[in-house]
Amino acid sequence: MKEKNTTETKEVNVPKKYMKTRWTFVILLLIGAIVNYLDRANLSVANTTIAAEFGLSSTKMGVLLSAFLWPYAIANLPSGWLVDKFGPKKMFSWACGLWSTATIICSFASTYPIFYMMRVFLGVAESPFFTAGLKVNQRWFSDEERGVPVSVINTGSQIANAVAPPILTVLMLTLGWRGMFVVIGILGFIVLLVWLKLYRDPTSEESLSIKGALEVAAEQRKAESSEKQASWGELFKFKNTWFMIIGNFGIMFTIWVYLTWLPAYLVKARGFSLKQMGVVASVPFVCGIIGVLVGGYLSDYLIRKGIQAVTARKVPIVGGAILAAISVAPLPFIHSTVVSVVLLSVGYFASQLPSGVIWTLAADVAPSNQVASLGAIQNFGGFLGAAMAPIVAGIIIDKTGNFNNVFLVGAGLLILGAISYGVFLKKAK
Repeated sequence: MKEKNTTETKEVNVPKKYMKTRWTFVILLLIGAIVNYLDRANLSVANTTIAAEFGLSSTKMGVLLSAFLWPYAIANLPSGWLVDKFGPKKMFSWACGLWSTATIICSFASTYPIFYMMRVFLGVAESPFFTAGLKVNQRWFSDEERGVPVSVINTGSQIANAVAPPILTVLMLTLGWRGMFVVIGILGFIVLLVWLKLYRDPTSEESLSIKGALEVAAEQRKAESSEKQASWGELFKFKNTWFMIIGNFGIMFTIWVYLTWLPAYLVKARGFSLKQMGVVASVPFVCGIIGVLVGGYLSDYLIRKGIQAVTARKVPIVGGAILAAISVAPLPFIHSTVVSVVLLSVGYFASQLPSGVIWTLAADVAPSNQVASLGAIQNFGGFLGAAMAPIVAGIIIDKTGNFNNVFLVGAGLLILGAISYGVFLKKAK
């Protein structure tokens, strides 16, 4: 039996032609993630401009900022099932076309309700993207390889957040916020055409070369077993599912405080001009790019050193959440602008350590035919926190006149996330 295992291990020497193919798909998904997040970030960058044009309070702007997030969170539940059922090529294609259309329509909005409805539609349309990316990763990479490619795809959001403030500010100052929305929508259609042309699922031969016979057989057994034992809805019967929902809720709340209110915070609380904000706001997000990659590399490194997969994923998730909490909690008491930007940058770096690893964790816990479903359920929990973030922040700002309690609430929820993943999430039996 030992001799057989050695032979099977040797099978997982991925030919160079497959390496090129699968990494082409990862890079394409990375580009898709960048465009995907530019569609989300455009409203945050145009926050103060749109608020002035429509006469919105901080609370109303918080509600508008969350209009994308509530439907995105809810739509993640069926989107994961749809990706498992119809595959990543079809679901990504529909998603990309619809979200690009929604972004362009936003540019023609003349009233608050129309703008709100289009942001709701945007949230529904974008929901299958990361579950599709997870499914592509599960099909084209073996267990011990997945941390890095998933993290690479997730860096797309951080790259977008880093380039969004300067690039979108320039577009807004030259074309107006409406022209900025049109340009981002057109980019989405370009990504869609390239995806339709290039992507395909691996053949049986490619799967064997990439994963080895043992892993392929194990996936088939898990899929057959799960079909007999558990439907999509029954994933909610498992404790791990709920701890993943709660944990991701706590982490994503603070991430989306950054994504929705950081530009306004730098302008209102730290006194930066709109042009200065475009540069300074990119600094934490550049740190976030590094954080996603470090988290993915660290988890894969620990697995190669013999650490059990779920434990290896927990290290950057829990450690990142705790470090982020320690970084953002002092912000209300810091008067130095430089120190505050440093803390914001460290906090966002740390909050992104879990980003790619959280998605990979779903692949480690779920049967192969339910990976996207569990990933989507976990993402649903995260985006409930994300949806709460702009509204809670807006209410706090209107009630107190400052951002202080926003960061304290965020720090507390980060600790909740760390406890949920670190203490309560267990290796699946």
